[in-house]
Amino acid sequence: MGEAYIVKARRVAGGRKGGRLRGWHPADLSAQVLNDLVAGHDPALVEDVIMGCVGQFGQQSTNIARNAVLASSLPESVPGTSVDRQCGSAQQALSFAAATVMSGQMDVVIAAGVESMTRVPMGLPFKLALDAGAGTSMSPGMQKRYPGIQFSQFAGAEMIAKKYDLSKDALDEFGFESQRKAAAATKAGAFEAEIVPVTGLDTENNPTPHITDEGIRYEATLEATKAVKLLMEGGRLTAATSSQICDGASGVLVVNERGLKALGVEPIARVHHMSVIGEDPVIMLEAPIGATHRALRKAGMKIDEIDLYEVNEAFASVPMAWLQQIGADPARLNVNGGAIALGHPLGASGTKLMATLIHALRARGKRYGLQTMCEGGGLANVTIVERL
Repeated sequence: MGEAYIVKARRVAGGRKGGRLRGWHPADLSAQVLNDLVAGHDPALVEDVIMGCVGQFGQQSTNIARNAVLASSLPESVPGTSVDRQCGSAQQALSFAAATVMSGQMDVVIAAGVESMTRVPMGLPFKLALDAGAGTSMSPGMQKRYPGIQFSQFAGAEMIAKKYDLSKDALDEFGFESQRKAAAATKAGAFEAEIVPVTGLDTENNPTPHITDEGIRYEATLEATKAVKLLMEGGRLTAATSSQICDGASGVLVVNERGLKALGVEPIARVHHMSVIGEDPVIMLEAPIGATHRALRKAGMKIDEIDLYEVNEAFASVPMAWLQQIGADPARLNVNGGAIALGHPLGASGTKLMATLIHALRARGKRYGLQTMCEGGGLANVTIVERL
């Protein structure tokens, strides 16, 4: 079995819902990432584009990956396919790309992701299907197995907080720290190497550079964080301890040994391990814990050997429970902040986090990084990379 190398990892800075990226069609936004990944190389060498996207509806329908290729500088000969593993869609795209080059079927593949939560709001396909009388994804067979259950990520996040005895105060402190770390990282230029500059729109619809994550609250305080209204009556989570709705696109260029030679480049990272797991779809967001235990076991590693972790901050309870159960070092977790501050553009988050992880490893001279995230349906991907 061959190796899978990453030679470039880039992302568009996150845009708030209705913010600076509101003028971008998602196919055009992701095309900017594709163009950046192949800059300086023959784009015809790319043999496939695998793109994560959750809201595959409207402007993100009809195979967004192929549409992004057709909106980019890549030739028509480059195919594309779209992946939906919910929030782990782009991380799964990376797994598919890595497996493809490791097998030798292809030598150069782009794994990417996109989500415009401004133009395709979360839950819109579900709502419109109901309104049109087209039914829901909850089949009679699923209802029989889970009678009376309505799968909800919000309920799952609260269930995790209660199961692992995570207090509201502790959750608020985590949310504030995400903002603080993201603000400090931005001010220090920590994200510059991973961000694809694009032109956005200001509040008066004038063109403006979009080169920093729009959702960071630079003036956040712990007191203000604690004062935010609860998401659910009797719950512990608030908007300040939940991921931000976000527009974004991201991608990584994945190759094998032949791909390295064809491009004439050196790798920046190697995919060391990749796996995915399914667990309880009701609590739903707990799977990163079991997935990480299994991934470390299969990789023959201990958590102390991992230098940095990116655990998606869908809700503060998810990475906090993960830290508790894995016995991981909090100082190595989401060192430049996470989705609470930087945003969670659903189908783009997988390769977005990977770009941040690889560049953080490079900046610190560290070796191994682990990425995982909770996903709808009780799923979780784990990817371990080695910086080269």
